[in-house]
Amino acid sequence: RVEFRNVSFAYQNHRTVLHNISFTVEPGQITAVIGPTGSGKSTLINLLARFYEPTEGCIFLDGHPAHKYTLRSLRSQIGLVMQDTILFATTIRENIAFGRPDASEAEIIQAARDAQAHDFIMAMPNGYDTYVGERGVTLSGGQKQRLAIARALLTNPRILILDDATASVDTHTEHLIQKALDRLMQGRTTFIIAHRLSTILRADYILLLENGRLSAYGPHEALLHHSSLYRRVYQLQIQPEKETWL
Repeated sequence: RVEFRNVSFAYQNHRTVLHNISFTVEPGQITAVIGPTGSGKSTLINLLARFYEPTEGCIFLDGHPAHKYTLRSLRSQIGLVMQDTILFATTIRENIAFGRPDASEAEIIQAARDAQAHDFIMAMPNGYDTYVGERGVTLSGGQKQRLAIARALLTNPRILILDDATASVDTHTEHLIQKALDRLMQGRTTFIIAHRLSTILRADYILLLENGRLSAYGPHEALLHHSSLYRRVYQLQIQPEKETWL
């Protein structure tokens, strides 16, 4: 269970970017985080992972203040699959096992299979021992994203933080990535920075931010009826050429 209770955050220049945010997410629920550029989406996610600490208020995990956990303990429970995948200048095997260096070969391969990555790995000159350059420069965007999913699957986190924006990939690769994400999200409390209508519609709850404030929070149908701002977002998403809003 994740609870934000009266959470505000300001940078050192005193510019407040989140104002008095409160919401609760039950175990296993999928929450889509949406809002215009600069609305506070990334800041909210960074607070959850404790890259920042709230200026005011508190974040609770299963009823316990997040700041009471050690960073190591907290982050062992959180899986991150973001747009800018961080890979290291080492082998594919070691990149997948980064969060769990004690993982067996069978566990690494199973995570790669579940992430729809095994086939492209085996097509490489040295398979799992193939060396990737700094930040994965030798891999495509779709390949990097699937390795990030494999890494998250291997660590078996309780909480997932995802960005559903896929790199410039073909339809087939996008389908593979979505299939891998579906596998990853099963049974896990998930926060998705959502850019796609399909993601928004499948979320249990939608968290709509505007100017650092929680403008609306609830399931799609409820927000469609009660939030004029959400209706605007929905209309923009139906017209793909205007999808710059999110």
